Amino acid sequence: MKVLVLGATGLIGSAVCARLTADGHQVVAAARSTSGPRPLSPREFVAIDMARLVTPQMWQPLLEGMEIVVNCAGTLQDGPRENVRGVHAQGPAALFLACERAGVRRVIHFSAMGVERMQPSDFSRTKLEGDQSLMASELDWVILRPSVVLGEGAFGASALFRALAVFPWLPVMPSTGNLQVVQLDDVVTTVAYFASPDAPGKVALDLAGPQELTFNEVVASYRKWFGWPPARPVKLPLFVSRILYWLGDAAGQLGWRPPMRTTAAKEIVRGATGDPREWMERTGVRPASLEMALSSRPVTVQERWFAKLYFLKALTFIVLPLFWIATGVISLTVGYQIGIDLMHRGGAGILAAPAVIAGALADIAVGVCIAYRPLSRWGLCGAIFLCLFYALAGTIILPELWNEPLGPLLKIWPILVLHLIALAILKER
Repeated sequence: MKVLVLGATGLIGSAVCARLTADGHQVVAAARSTSGPRPLSPREFVAIDMARLVTPQMWQPLLEGMEIVVNCAGTLQDGPRENVRGVHAQGPAALFLACERAGVRRVIHFSAMGVERMQPSDFSRTKLEGDQSLMASELDWVILRPSVVLGEGAFGASALFRALAVFPWLPVMPSTGNLQVVQLDDVVTTVAYFASPDAPGKVALDLAGPQELTFNEVVASYRKWFGWPPARPVKLPLFVSRILYWLGDAAGQLGWRPPMRTTAAKEIVRGATGDPREWMERTGVRPASLEMALSSRPVTVQERWFAKLYFLKALTFIVLPLFWIATGVISLTVGYQIGIDLMHRGGAGILAAPAVIAGALADIAVGVCIAYRPLSRWGLCGAIFLCLFYALAGTIILPELWNEPLGPLLKIWPILVLHLIALAILKER
């Protein structure tokens, strides 16, 4: 089959692409960004933004020759790079009409567990709208509603569970519902089953794991897998959890995608539980429990590194922008005269004031760019350039700074290394 996979760089989408390619299908992977290293399969990538493809005509060129479309695209909450209604409802509605016109045989569409029962947020409301658009079509459709999906890859909630397992005291959010976490391998096997020509259609299935677990029990399973002793739960006061969700929203407005945002707070109250019996009967898939899935693969040093780095990464991208912005503000205010004096000591003369002001503005610009996710890579590269420039300029103008007890030039090098580490771990997927 020739298959178009939407959301191909996500946790589910990337695994679906790999499996369908291995099964012999001709896969075209579509995602909003196709920059950066690409896997060996599939070989054909196209860049699209589902939120902008709101008419069937816009989808038509992508669907030529396609027999199956697998829609794995999704987003948690509106932000500078995210449009929930566009990705979940408007774009898919246009896609389904275009599929009818193009003669696409089947659409396999990923929704979310429980959206047909309760819609506490725009996320679940728009997911349901997308489901209803597909069900109203003449297509041979399959709707898959997975619980929280866990696998070897880590993104969103799957990454958060690993990160929380690091703490010896587990912070527990109030009002969290139970979860029937499902393994990525079982989800991908289901897609492969429905990609077969003789598989049934016009079905909506809950993809739920065999166990109903609390949020704490999921984290505890990962902590046990890591080989660490059990953590002690500490229930967070309501106001603390609200602050954390608000900080997540603030990060979202800067283009980051933290799993802890107010949408998650609303959705997690209802949990993610369902009945997997129809799924099992139709496909023959026997979903693995979390304990079974973890015990089937050894924990690696890379897994432990990731878990320990997760919140350190967040801290890094808080500290670095504040560092650069603060140095710029200080240079323009209370430290302005000190900067002028240093430049005069180095013989800058009439260029002293312009040099201090230019340096301060460059620092602020770098800090703002690092904080704003779409410009973070440019900001980090700019910061690395400034570090090297300041080291060189300081050496030429005031070489005695190398001998200062507080090491103003020596401290550039660990700062430079931190920026290189931030650049290395910047990618979320």
